[in-house]
Amino acid sequence: MTDQPRFNRARNGKRALYDEATVHAILDAGLVGHVGFVAEGRPMVMPMAYARGPGCIWLHGASKARIVKLAEGAALTMTVTLLDGIVAARSGFHHSVNYRSAVVHGTGRAVTDTDELDTALQAITEHLLPGRSAEIRPMTAQERKATGVIALAVEAACAKVRSGPPADDAGDHALCLWGGVVPVVTALGRGVADAHTPEGLAEPPSISRARARFAL
Repeated sequence: MTDQPRFNRARNGKRALYDEATVHAILDAGLVGHVGFVAEGRPMVMPMAYARGPGCIWLHGASKARIVKLAEGAALTMTVTLLDGIVAARSGFHHSVNYRSAVVHGTGRAVTDTDELDTALQAITEHLLPGRSAEIRPMTAQERKATGVIALAVEAACAKVRSGPPADDAGDHALCLWGGVVPVVTALGRGVADAHTPEGLAEPPSISRARARFAL
């Protein structure tokens, strides 16, 4: 394990924005990470809630989940992809998507320290809904027992980004065909209260903060 993560370039250099700030921005904007690991000799991928920690990614799961049980010392990878648009070109060959993606590689570590566990769980909640931890009751001992947190110690990370219009062949520009980008938009709606929420109780600030994160 290296003391500092390596922020590597991918093979397609023309789409490279591989500085630490770019990788962190993608991770901060995503809501779900897909975590890859090997279990019983087979590759597995699981969607997991996460948050960025110091030199690691905290991953949230049930304490009895396979990945939580196998995480200690295991090689792990996590990807986060943000889809920004469908690129409609004048040929099938040049159709593409505009996207931002980050890939993190590292080694798993079961989080057992009480202080780190509390910090990680709060960070994961705050990643989804900033400020939500102050609006809810504390976790019970039984809930803590049922919850598992993995720290993916980051050893290497990279990003790939594509943006802009189609890369049509020059000869196709004169064709009477539509080309461009169809935006893909991620947005959060207003919270829908359940039957146990007192009538007239306003939506909490954490939801409006999260909604602003995806404001158009």
